[in-house]
Amino acid sequence: MTTAERTEAQRDAGPGEGPAALTLPATRAGGCPFDPAPGVERARREEPVTRATLWDGSSCWLVTRYEDVRAVLADPRFSADATRPGFPFLTAGARELFAKTPAFIRTDDPEHARQRRMLTADFMIKKMEAMRPEVQRIADELLDRMTEGRDAADLVAEFALPLPSLVICLLLGVPYEDHGFFQERSRILLNLGSAPEAVRTAQEDLQRYLSELAESKRQTPDGGIVSRLVERGELDDAEIASMGRLLLIAGHETTANMTALSTLTLLRNPAQLARLRQDPSLIKGAVEELLRYLTIVHNGLPRVATEDITVGGATIRAGEGVLCTINTANRDEDVFPDGAVLDVGRDARRHVAFGFGVHQCLGQPLARVELQIALETLLRRLPELRLAVPFEDVPFRHDMGIYGVHALPVAW
Repeated sequence: MTTAERTEAQRDAGPGEGPAALTLPATRAGGCPFDPAPGVERARREEPVTRATLWDGSSCWLVTRYEDVRAVLADPRFSADATRPGFPFLTAGARELFAKTPAFIRTDDPEHARQRRMLTADFMIKKMEAMRPEVQRIADELLDRMTEGRDAADLVAEFALPLPSLVICLLLGVPYEDHGFFQERSRILLNLGSAPEAVRTAQEDLQRYLSELAESKRQTPDGGIVSRLVERGELDDAEIASMGRLLLIAGHETTANMTALSTLTLLRNPAQLARLRQDPSLIKGAVEELLRYLTIVHNGLPRVATEDITVGGATIRAGEGVLCTINTANRDEDVFPDGAVLDVGRDARRHVAFGFGVHQCLGQPLARVELQIALETLLRRLPELRLAVPFEDVPFRHDMGIYGVHALPVAW
C-alpha cells in the first residue's frame, strides 16, 4: 500500500483508526527516558506522516521526519493561529490557555511579526553574549550556596531552576522575590493533566500580576523589557501581560529543564562526560548536541493547514491539524547518523530543538549562553558530581508539556 493509499484508508477509517494510529500525548512506557516515546519514534521509521488521536477523540496529523518537519514549519500555509478551526490542542488545558487568549507565538504574520519585532533587539546574540559575566556571577553564587557545608542537594531546586529564573526576571524587570508565585502557576499551565478551570485561574493570576507590573513600570520605568514595552505605547497592558507571561514561563522552564536533563544525561554517559572534563572547549558544541539529543519539547509543535498540502506523500486537507515532533526529527539518521547516540563532538548545529521558520524560539541566544555557562561551571567546580539516588528513582516529567526531571538529587 502506498503512502497516499494509507492516507485515504486512515481518513476513511476515522480518527484514531488505521495501521499507524497513535493516541497523544504518547506513552513512554517501555522506552528510555531520554528518547522519544516509542510509538512516535516507530512512526518516524515506518510511516513518518501519520494520523493520531487527541485527548477529545479528534484526529490530527503527526509529522515526525526532519525534512518534513522543516517543510511544515517553514510553510505559511500551515498556520500557527490557535483560534483557527482544526488547530490541534494536546490537552483540554492547552485549549483553555491558547484558544481564548493566544500569545503571539500562536498567531500568524503580520501580527506575529509585529509583536516579535518589539522583542528582537532584546534577544540579539551580541546582547546575550554581553550578559555572560552576569550569568556567570549568578551561577557561581548559586553553587556557592548549594555546596556550603553540604555534600548533596537537589540540583533542580538549587541551581537549574533559579539560574534562568533570576536571569529572565532581570531582563523583564520582574522582582525575583515573586518567583514562587510565577513558578507555581507555570507548573499548572504546563501540566498535561491540569483541568481547564485550574489553567484559567493560573492564567488569570499571571495576567493580573503582569498587568499590574506594567502599570507600575509606567510610574517607575526601569529599563527592563516590560518597562520598554510600556514606553513604546504600541500595546495595551493586557497585551504586554500576555507577552510577558510567555517570556517569563518559557524563559525559566525550558532552560531549567535542559540544564537538569543535560546534567543527568552526562552522568549516565561517563565517556562523554570525561571528554568534556578533559576538553572544556567542546562545551559549546556539546550544548548543541544535548539540545538535539534531548529536545525537551516532546509533544509536537502545532499547526493547522489552510489549504490542501502534500507532505511526505500524504495529503493534508485544509482545516486539518498537524503536530511536528521535533524530538524525532532530531533523531533522523538521514541527517544525524547514529542519531540515538549522544556524541558531544558531533556537529549538531542543524538541529530543530528551537523550532524552525518564522516562529523559531526568540530566546535561543539566551538559552545557549545559560546552558553553556551552567554546564561548564558544574563540571569545573564539582569534579565528583554524581547521582545521589538510583537512576530508576529520578522523577521524570512525563506529566508536563516541557520534558525534564522534577528533581535531581546529586552529591559531590
